[in-house]
Amino acid sequence: MQKGNWKALLPIAVFLVMYLGLGILFEYVLMIPMGFYNIPIVVSFLTALLVACLQNRSLSFDQKLQLMARGVGDKNIITMILIFMTAGIFVGVVGRSSAESVAYFLLSLIPARYAVIVLFLVSCFVSIAMGTSVGTITLITPIGIAVANGSGFDVALCIGAVMSGAMFGDNLSFISDTTIAACNGQGCQMKDKFRANFGIALPAALVTLVILFLRTAQTDAASVIMKEYNLIQIIPYLLVLTGGIIGINVFVVLLIGILSGSLIMLATGSVEATALLGNMGSGAAGMYETTMVAILVSAICALIQEYGGFTALLNLTRQVFKTRNSGKLGMGLLVGAMDIATANNTVAIVMANPIAREMAEEYDISPKNAASILDTFSCIFQGVIPYGAQMLVAISAAAELGHEVSAFDVMPNLYYPYMLLVSSLVFIFFVPEKKRA
Repeated sequence: MQKGNWKALLPIAVFLVMYLGLGILFEYVLMIPMGFYNIPIVVSFLTALLVACLQNRSLSFDQKLQLMARGVGDKNIITMILIFMTAGIFVGVVGRSSAESVAYFLLSLIPARYAVIVLFLVSCFVSIAMGTSVGTITLITPIGIAVANGSGFDVALCIGAVMSGAMFGDNLSFISDTTIAACNGQGCQMKDKFRANFGIALPAALVTLVILFLRTAQTDAASVIMKEYNLIQIIPYLLVLTGGIIGINVFVVLLIGILSGSLIMLATGSVEATALLGNMGSGAAGMYETTMVAILVSAICALIQEYGGFTALLNLTRQVFKTRNSGKLGMGLLVGAMDIATANNTVAIVMANPIAREMAEEYDISPKNAASILDTFSCIFQGVIPYGAQMLVAISAAAELGHEVSAFDVMPNLYYPYMLLVSSLVFIFFVPEKKRA
């Protein structure tokens, strides 16, 4: 067994102390709104990279630069970055009106007593189509508040339904940054990961629907105020979703979505040509932080791997998790711990990818199942932590609309993440995986 070096993990510890420590200080001691997100994560990772460069004096700085360049220049990292940018442009093109059209169309068809179920289903669809849980929550929460005001349903229940649906799509979307990070990090096709992941997510979603039905079906709800909608604007979402499911290359799918979205937005007069180009630029720029994190983490991980840090982690894993199923659980707990520490499921996956890839080899776990476990467990934890962006955006939106709701009011209503955890454990321990050739 190759000897590991625990000191090589110091850069990760520095990042966690700097980011998590300052986040707790800002959010809960100084009571700064969105405290965690006032800390520049890129600066935190740059500090961690500096620490990594100062370690292991047996290597020259030039040799360390070569190692970092090799890590950043990996095909999977380059592919990930290009998909991030293209997905950002797509979201910039389609805008928010398309998502609102889906919501108000369904609300116009279904009785008011099922409005909370509609919020969950709409959030599922929008987050799958847009690939962003935070964006979905930003768009749909105001509609959820309108539903609560008009129908009499509890605000926390409506927010919980929106957040639950948002995490469903974040976990499954072909253009979600978590899916992109997990698939490219583990070296599997998105369609294969989707099929493995769908078998975990669908049962959890169906049970969530049953729970929401039982909670709301007997309620005497008033009608919800409706707004105009344009179903033509949903077409780019459907094209992207369909293309991803049937296995078309993700770049081709996104280009189809961008082209169809641009034509529809221009033809319907929703946006002018110059504004459309600006939206494309804004969408790509919105991926700046995620892209920089991917670059910095890959550089840090290249040094940690060279120094023996990942070997130390893998040796510990061998001692604690001795079977394939327990190895899968260990992989899920690894990314979950990273998510609790960073409050960002994409960052958690990017950080966990290198050691998870070695664990997959060690325990004979297929790339599609490894990617599915990483994405699923990161979404489980991200969907319920009270200081995550999803929760903070939701309760901030409610406060702006006159409803003071705390994270601890919403957490009991987050049925989908809890059901996803149960479904994931069933998948890990009771669904056999064929051995890889």
